[in-house]
Amino acid sequence: MCAQSSNLMVDIPDVLPVLPLRNAVLFPGSIIPIDVGRKKSVKLVEEVLSREKPLIGILSQKDPSVENPQEDDLFTVGTVARILKVIKLTKDNYSVIIQGIARFELLGFIGREPYISAKILPIPDDFETPSIDEETDEELVKVQVESLMQGVREIAKRVIKLMPDVPNEATSLIDSVTEPGQLADLISSNLELPLEEKQKILETYNVKNRLHQILLYLNRQMEILKIREKINSQVQEEMGKSQREYVLRQHLKAIKEELGELDPEGGDIDELKNRINSANMSEEAKSMAVKQLDRLKMMSPTSAEYSVTHTYLDWLCDLPWSVSTEDTLDISRVREILDEDHYDLQKIKKRIIEYLAVRKLNPDKKGPILCLIGPPGVGKTSLGRSIARAMGREFWRISLGGVRDEAEIRGHRRTYVGALPGRIIQGIRKAKVNNPIFMLDEIDKLGHDFRGDPSSALLEVLDPEQNSTFSDHYLEVQFDLSKVMFIATANMPDTIPEPLRDRMEVLELPGYTRLEKFQIAKQYIVPRQIKENGLTKSRIEITDNTLLEIIEYYTREAGVRNLERTVEAVCRGVAVMFAEEKRKTKYIVRPSHLIDFLGPRKFQGPQHALPLEPGVATGLAWTPTGGDVIHIESRRMKGSGSLMLTGHLGDVMKESAQAALSYIKSEAEHLGLSPDIFSTIDIHIHVPAGAVPKDGPSAGITMFSSLLSVLTDRKIRHDIAMTGEITLQGRILPVGGIKEKSLAAHRAGMTNLILPWENGKDLREIPDEALNDMDIHLVKHVSELPALIFEKKAKPANKKPNTSKSKSDKK
Repeated sequence: MCAQSSNLMVDIPDVLPVLPLRNAVLFPGSIIPIDVGRKKSVKLVEEVLSREKPLIGILSQKDPSVENPQEDDLFTVGTVARILKVIKLTKDNYSVIIQGIARFELLGFIGREPYISAKILPIPDDFETPSIDEETDEELVKVQVESLMQGVREIAKRVIKLMPDVPNEATSLIDSVTEPGQLADLISSNLELPLEEKQKILETYNVKNRLHQILLYLNRQMEILKIREKINSQVQEEMGKSQREYVLRQHLKAIKEELGELDPEGGDIDELKNRINSANMSEEAKSMAVKQLDRLKMMSPTSAEYSVTHTYLDWLCDLPWSVSTEDTLDISRVREILDEDHYDLQKIKKRIIEYLAVRKLNPDKKGPILCLIGPPGVGKTSLGRSIARAMGREFWRISLGGVRDEAEIRGHRRTYVGALPGRIIQGIRKAKVNNPIFMLDEIDKLGHDFRGDPSSALLEVLDPEQNSTFSDHYLEVQFDLSKVMFIATANMPDTIPEPLRDRMEVLELPGYTRLEKFQIAKQYIVPRQIKENGLTKSRIEITDNTLLEIIEYYTREAGVRNLERTVEAVCRGVAVMFAEEKRKTKYIVRPSHLIDFLGPRKFQGPQHALPLEPGVATGLAWTPTGGDVIHIESRRMKGSGSLMLTGHLGDVMKESAQAALSYIKSEAEHLGLSPDIFSTIDIHIHVPAGAVPKDGPSAGITMFSSLLSVLTDRKIRHDIAMTGEITLQGRILPVGGIKEKSLAAHRAGMTNLILPWENGKDLREIPDEALNDMDIHLVKHVSELPALIFEKKAKPANKKPNTSKSKSDKK
């Protein structure tokens, strides 16, 4: 409690120097020390000390962070103070002891240099006496004030008893104060209140209202202290129970040892100790385990921390610190297993063989970080299992699709309730070896939010130079991941962060051709579905023509996922016949039977069989699920030369259409068009499937062909597809996704394909089946297109590509 002075009667001048006060409110009668360090404040103190009456005005700052407060930064009601003592701490820093004398109201600043000086109006205490019956009302107010004073004293004393830091002399000080205003100010200066609430009390001139406010604050403070005391007593009680229980258990342990009885707790500790010794941990991990075991010995088994520590030790002991499987280094055997499980995929198989060959020569070689990128259904996930089987390793897979929390990778710290290691360490524990094939499925679908970025956490996991010292937040010790062979899968590379993609060796799995799908269905899908549906080869046979019919007319995809579902539906239909005993002999599924099992055809055969009108051109697009065929339609009508674009097109695709039209306008005469036609017509370009967003520059030559067709009223060949970017000069630039686009054209039955000249190097990536079924035309300029795209009276007799390369040079 602050001291209270009774001799406060002094003459207060109308103008006083003003000292701004931060984070505090000075009440009349209170004596407090303050530190003075601001230049203006130091100058004020030094000058006031030389006066006969060292009086200053104290105004509290609204915002304590303001270094040079102006009039708007200060409250308008403050306290006149007398400087009692000044102690010089440093050159420009003083400790000043001041005593509050009386309230004042700020009338205005009259000077700001070298310090603030202001005109003030001292405010006396107000006791509010109504004017109807002054004697009676004055007596009533006096009784009310005394009643309030008594209530304030009683509650203040009770609050003091609940505050152990306040000395007992404070109660005597409260009893010694007889003036109601002084009592209110004394208690206000010692209440734990925010600055704004203390200032509100200072601005309350009426003593009765001031006492009433303080009574409310005291009641609130007492309730807070009661709750705090209750919580402290509960904590002490719980601690007392735990300590008592621990002492009793120690006595019980000693008694059981004397009697020779088995101590369950001791047995548990001994078991953990044996597991730690036999786990072959790293030195760091063993040191941590021993430290935690020593802590566990001192805990009560019923405490929450005992369970947390025990679980942590279980994790340390269960991890395969030195348990590995021996790789199968028989190259021919590995190649045989890979061929058994998957058709083709020679690039992937070649990479696995290379790794095993290097391992055979250098056993210390670290595991590779592979990333398989391809459309859905091409066998990325099943390929991981096949690799594990071929190498004789354990396989573990986690799906990263939708993972947004970094703790999913690195784990939670043990301070959190229910904390666990991340998915990497969990997978290693479940695999029970430290060198499994670890598949990170759907790595392109990782998310991130306020909980962190999982892709950043994976940087350490997938870096061969760092993952030997991987540290999980839960374990807090390093675990060697360098022996693990990580295989990530993704549908598209663009959504994988660049630093993460840079750490992985990317292997692309393109879509399958019709022949490849046929071989996969015949060798893998049909036998598997016959077995899974409870059938045998003696009960069902699916002919080759039936499989080709399914591939051509019931599925059209880059992978084989829908193909397998369709074959499964046929097998289920046959299984129903045998289950109902409607069939006794072998059922041979022919193409004519498919309508009974699958319904009518979903696709109507090769798209080149469909007639095309003038203005319709066939283009190629790349999608996350592989390549696709798109039609671009153009129509002309009377108008004023405007161009309309529809079909949910992106900015780049719209610019391609503008570039194509600009080139046609500039070369109208060479293309057989009248230059005046463009001012009398409007042109509308539309790309069907309007709900699907489309963008990219590769539709440039398709836009050009569609526009030229509609303007010249000539039909484009229905067996030709094209892709390439166009410039304003008519040059055709290379584009990406040639392999996927070529396979899409082949699936659609196209027999001619127009590609940019610079994409000729990509022809070697196209499968032989597609390459042999299509004529490839490599072009440098759009002037070469009219001779290729428009229908002719006679078709060419041979299928040689319109390039300088022969068919044997394509691969």
